[in-house]
Amino acid sequence: MTASLYSPIIPMAHCAVQLFIAASPARQAYYRQLLEAIGLPGLMLVERGDADAVLLAEGGESLLDASLPGLAEPELASLLPRCVGTVVAPEYPSLLEGLSRLQSLLYEDGPQTGDHRDGLVAISPLMRQLRNTVAQLAGKPVTVMITGPSGAGKELVARAIHRMSERAQGPFVPINCGAIPRELLESELFGHERGAFTGAISSRAGRFELAHGGTLFLDEIGDMPLDMQVKILRAIQERSFERVGSCESRTADVRIVAATHRDLPSMIADGQFREDLYYRLNVFPLSIPPLSERREDIPALIDSLSVRLAEEGLPLPRFTPAALDALQGYDWPGNVRELANLLERLAVSYPDKLVGVHDLPGYCRRDLSAWTAPSGGGELPSPDSGLSLKEELAALERRRITQALEASGQVVSRAAERLGLRRTTLIEKMRKYGIAAA
Repeated sequence: MTASLYSPIIPMAHCAVQLFIAASPARQAYYRQLLEAIGLPGLMLVERGDADAVLLAEGGESLLDASLPGLAEPELASLLPRCVGTVVAPEYPSLLEGLSRLQSLLYEDGPQTGDHRDGLVAISPLMRQLRNTVAQLAGKPVTVMITGPSGAGKELVARAIHRMSERAQGPFVPINCGAIPRELLESELFGHERGAFTGAISSRAGRFELAHGGTLFLDEIGDMPLDMQVKILRAIQERSFERVGSCESRTADVRIVAATHRDLPSMIADGQFREDLYYRLNVFPLSIPPLSERREDIPALIDSLSVRLAEEGLPLPRFTPAALDALQGYDWPGNVRELANLLERLAVSYPDKLVGVHDLPGYCRRDLSAWTAPSGGGELPSPDSGLSLKEELAALERRRITQALEASGQVVSRAAERLGLRRTTLIEKMRKYGIAAA
């Protein structure tokens, strides 16, 4: 048997190629070891009736069927790598090109999951749609109004808009309109001159000036007093304003992004919010869903928030599968802010322990019975399902693997890290359960 006999065999899609070998059990075990050592996912060992036969096939069509009379182990050891090389070599340039193309898309469009470069965790369809919308409008010089419940992440969305816009190199200046005393709000927004009021010992620039060339984020705009709404409207329309205690008009080139958890149309009907300001701000509306409507995001949010805890010197909280199910079953009325606070508390309380369901606050456990995993993960079998304990454990393992892949954006290495497994071990289990990364 010479190498020249095999050199013309060039399957064009190595992922569809199978290597069939049949021989004595001892030699078949030897072949299997060689294939595992090579580690090419597209090569599989399948029994065949003929003895000592090698078959390279693609899509069921035979490309090579040769008899191998009495090959010694050293010859086999050199034969199989040559076959594999023949399969892989034609694909290598296209694989490199595909990798480069995917890396370019990742850089241009932002990650879909896992690596949250834009600050948005988007596993659920609702958040993926929101992220796509943010990417489309970020480059347009339009005013944006973000609505959603408190703690849902409105400022994160505003920051994502800023980072993805042409103003990304400029400042992002937030101001919570409901957190500043009424008598100080005008000074905070427009600045003041020395002596303008008691305590004004020096001139000071306001948020509009500080945001020049960047983005001004007006958080909780619904809490702004009516008299200030008139001045904000003028500043937005005319791009000019005066500091408190000054008659000199100043200009600032800013992009306005506003946010509120209030029902502004109802406030307009009640005379609590100016209709003209509402339509000036609501050029492009965005709505952030509550966390209870995007439970698929919770595992990835835990990962993202845990990284921030680690940056602050706190340990990373780790959870059992049952605890993660409980967290996904809870309704989170405080949304992402409530989740972040709980993670910080658990990191301090259980620095070296795997957090179980009974370590969670009671209010997090009460909705567990009502929670069912997304359809991709499957449901746990009931006690009277007729399955054996071994089968139930297998169902649980399959579900956890599927959930980890979803939470990791179908990146196997990250899913393995979440599960505490080696990557090769996870791949073996995925093959065992017939799970393919999307």
